[in-house]
Amino acid sequence: MEAPGSRSNTNTDQIVDVRSVVEAVSADDSSDAPLYKVESLCMRCGQNGTTSFLFTVIPNFRKILLSAFECPHCNERNNEVQFAGELQPKGCTYRLEVPSGDPKMLNRQVVKSEFATIKIPELDFEIPPESQRGSLSTVEGILLRAVDELQGLQEERKRVDPHTAEAIDQFLLKLRACATGDSSFTFVLDDPSGNSFIENLFAPSPDPSLSIKFYERTPEQQSVLGYVVDSSQTGHAHDVASTNPIGPDQERQRVPHGSIGAAAGHRAIAQSNTEEISEALFRYSAPEEVMTFPSTCGTCTAKCETRMFVTHIPYFQQVIVMASTCDACGYRNSELKPGGRIPDKGKKITLCVKNVKDLSRDVIKSDTASVKIPELELELGSGTLGGLVTTIEGLIAKICESLERVHGFSFGDSHDQNKKSKWLNFTASLNKLLSLEEPFTLILDDALANSFIAPVTDDMKDDHQLMFEEYERSWEQNEELGLNDIDTSSADAAYITQEMAATDKTEV
Repeated sequence: MEAPGSRSNTNTDQIVDVRSVVEAVSADDSSDAPLYKVESLCMRCGQNGTTSFLFTVIPNFRKILLSAFECPHCNERNNEVQFAGELQPKGCTYRLEVPSGDPKMLNRQVVKSEFATIKIPELDFEIPPESQRGSLSTVEGILLRAVDELQGLQEERKRVDPHTAEAIDQFLLKLRACATGDSSFTFVLDDPSGNSFIENLFAPSPDPSLSIKFYERTPEQQSVLGYVVDSSQTGHAHDVASTNPIGPDQERQRVPHGSIGAAAGHRAIAQSNTEEISEALFRYSAPEEVMTFPSTCGTCTAKCETRMFVTHIPYFQQVIVMASTCDACGYRNSELKPGGRIPDKGKKITLCVKNVKDLSRDVIKSDTASVKIPELELELGSGTLGGLVTTIEGLIAKICESLERVHGFSFGDSHDQNKKSKWLNFTASLNKLLSLEEPFTLILDDALANSFIAPVTDDMKDDHQLMFEEYERSWEQNEELGLNDIDTSSADAAYITQEMAATDKTEV
């Protein structure tokens, strides 16, 4: 059978292995990507079937590699979707509350990567990554496929273990009730790669039934994704110090400001960071002291150096800048962390953007800050964009990129015209913010008060467009940040004892 888009079925057009297929489709950047076919073994009947590969792009989402297998002998069919792009910086967890009697909720489109796990807590049911590898389906389709797979071996189970087969029959009744909308349930999609997705029916506005959380991957999850992880991080530690001892002078080297600070320090940090971040940081103050210490490259495990310095941003607080560069593989990494203690209160920053100068204001957005633009009814939860050092204009551009990447089905063929026009109008409204056709309000709400917008005046009180407001964190916010479990009573008692001892010595 001739593949669509191919001129002839000659020997030169045949792809003999999957590696060649992937290399061929990955090299083809055109929109009319060809369809490749490979003869492969059917796992049901043992005869040869055909696997078709198509490299395509979901508009405003990601590049994917679609594969579909069909056996002409036993009519076995299956399909799989694999992501051809990069892994996301953080994992994600989608939580969808599905009420009974609402077919639209079951018709939500779902992208499940090969690393994602699906859970239904009410049924204590879990679909592991190996069960349904990368797929493009709906909530209903995923549940019905799970029903079919469980039902497939029931006849054999009834002969071998009737008790277990009867229990599975009872469970299938509950699972079918969820798939048909007769029963309410919670659909949880957990993906450490960050490449899974559940459609938001109210995009770009928040969906009351859908919540998204981003999290840092554990060393075990990093290992599953293919990253090189130190064995000591995954619980299989071995003594490295005996074979490669590190002297006390190598643990941390303090370099005077005169030798590596100023111009040399500027150049060193710039080599390990983007130009925008380095310019924004050094606009305030140069590092008084740069500390370098040996570390290991997270990509190739070669030895490299990490540079760190503490600097103070006026009207804000101390921040810690860490930057590493690997000379072996060229990997670069930079982090900006807040310094000092955890503030007692959260902070809400409100800026009224009116002119071009406001778009050039420096912004530090931490990974615990949420972003709101009331004029567009836009709200991004904490962790959506991660930590950023940018400008107001850069932040709006990042929001546009993030929304276009996350809401991947906004321009798909299956999307109805009303939702498509709604998304186009919203995108046009975001572009109007950058052109300043109308003033707008930007709100950064940070429970840890680690975000900042720079004033345009020497005295912050003279900047009437910028307002800072402190507030008491709620119990839920402290719980999410892990502050409710912190017990400082022992440290407080030690400090009190130390202060009393110092006071007694002074009196004597």
